[in-house]
Amino acid sequence: MSVAERDAVFAALADEYRRVLLERLKRVNGQTLTRLCDGLPISRQAVTKHLLALEQANLILTERRGREKRHYLNPVPIHAIAMRWLRQFDAVKLEALSARPDTQGKGPG
Repeated sequence: MSVAERDAVFAALADEYRRVLLERLKRVNGQTLTRLCDGLPISRQAVTKHLLALEQANLILTERRGREKRHYLNPVPIHAIAMRWLRQFDAVKLEALSARPDTQGKGPG
């Protein structure tokens, strides 16, 4: 995965509604625009723009069936980021991140 592809995935995932759309597709794959719009507090046009951004980041795939366009989750880019980029932080111990200099029992301030 190139840096540009990785950045596109992170940018797409940064939006709350795009994450909601991905979660909906994870639960029920192959949904139409109408079904994906159900219950969202944003317009159909906004959902269409979010789906386009997800498609450009390769996070969803689409398929036309007659007049319908079905949307499918593509987990490959998310998995690639998890495996190649986020995993590098697994080696960092949480204790080291939260360690503070010894205050010798003194309270704050």
